[in-house]
Amino acid sequence: MKRVVSTLLALVLVLALAGTAAAAGEGSITIDNAVVGKTYTIYRIFDLDSHSEDYQALNYKVSAKWDEFFKTGAEGLNYVDIDELGYVTWKENASAADFAAKAIAFATANSIDHDGQTKATSGEVKFTGLDLGYYLVQSDLGALCSLDTTMPNVTIKEKNSEPTVEKKVKEDSTGAFGETNDADIGQTVDFETTITVVDGQPKGYVLHDTMSAGLTFNGKVEVKIGNRTLKADTDYTLVTADLNDGCTFEVRFVDGQLKPNDVVTVTYSATVNEKAVIGGECNPNTTKLSYTDGSTTTKKDTPESKTYTYVWEFDVLKYTMKENAETPLAGAKFVLYKTVDGKNYYVKVTDGKVTGWTETKAEGTVFETPDDDGSFTISGLDTDTYYLEEVEAPAGYNKLAAPVKVTITATINTATNVGTATVTYGENSTGTVKIENKTGVELPSTGGVGTTIFYVIGGLLMAVAVVLLVTKKKMSATK
Repeated sequence: MKRVVSTLLALVLVLALAGTAAAAGEGSITIDNAVVGKTYTIYRIFDLDSHSEDYQALNYKVSAKWDEFFKTGAEGLNYVDIDELGYVTWKENASAADFAAKAIAFATANSIDHDGQTKATSGEVKFTGLDLGYYLVQSDLGALCSLDTTMPNVTIKEKNSEPTVEKKVKEDSTGAFGETNDADIGQTVDFETTITVVDGQPKGYVLHDTMSAGLTFNGKVEVKIGNRTLKADTDYTLVTADLNDGCTFEVRFVDGQLKPNDVVTVTYSATVNEKAVIGGECNPNTTKLSYTDGSTTTKKDTPESKTYTYVWEFDVLKYTMKENAETPLAGAKFVLYKTVDGKNYYVKVTDGKVTGWTETKAEGTVFETPDDDGSFTISGLDTDTYYLEEVEAPAGYNKLAAPVKVTITATINTATNVGTATVTYGENSTGTVKIENKTGVELPSTGGVGTTIFYVIGGLLMAVAVVLLVTKKKMSATK
């Protein structure tokens, strides 16, 4: 009788407190700021057993399919207490976020039936006709959206989204960062990667950077959040060895260093090396971010972000005209230089590819036209203006009086990322740099006045000689 009386008194107390029984199917959950294309799933963990008319007094019981989560020794009891009548109360200082993470893991591991699931087609997702209760709302971003009670209707603002990563490369001619750049072999190229942290519980953040064979990582990174520089080995770790995904290096962030809405900038550099692809196919650098959201241990990856570094070349043909046809000439020798801040820098080449530049002309590479076709190629160049100077002409031919100006420009097809170089030389010629040699005295370079001036001078001298000869004969006859 004492137990019966005790139970009746408890029921009277509950009914007096709640006054109104929970109605089935009258609740709704609206998710505001939903991410289009993402799936939202709801689980009713606790049933709303009864409530007061103004929803200020509520009592819950565990939904039947979640019983195992709250049995003795199970994870759920670390966050709530359940009395002998099955009523649930929240433990003081228990973490709702941790509770939700454990609940998601349990639902996944035990295939708990959800109470609603839909993919967002707009910025709002709505679940209606719900039994009243305490719901866990999960998105397939992997992050907890919210825990809340239908009373009878509730709106939850989505605070989670996928983090993003964006890579850019510096074009040295403009100083601007963008998707593409041009460079010499041997040149240092600067990269900048921006990570935007937007999910509510950022954990397990790892930046993966993969450089193509034509780029050599210089081994250092600088990491900032705003103007604050993060400390290596304290806030993050740079890893360059024993990487199992084929990337060049990783920046592994220490959990707790990144907060929602942080904007992280990672800067580093690489050197264009002798393995660089020459021409339009380019040398890509790829970055992605892997992460967890704190509610699961499943790793996710952002879409990749890429930059494209282009390296160019041009061909040179030395020829003479014979029977109105271009005939290749062997034995012509050239050096190539560019001018920077008023100084000439001469190219150094190994195996046909640029390896560096020198201010000393004697240390620059001398290119000699071969016997077979009178042509050679200089590979590994930036888009720039160069000067091709003939230092020795084939025997019996004139050396150019001035260097040939050669300019490389490029256009990039943004749909395919394939580039096309345009080589301009002389006044307006394009394509292979063709340099004609003629016999006789030293001649100006291609695009100059050519041999005309010498023909004119020769004609004048012959005319003067004739006049002098005639005058001399007349003077002799007079005597």
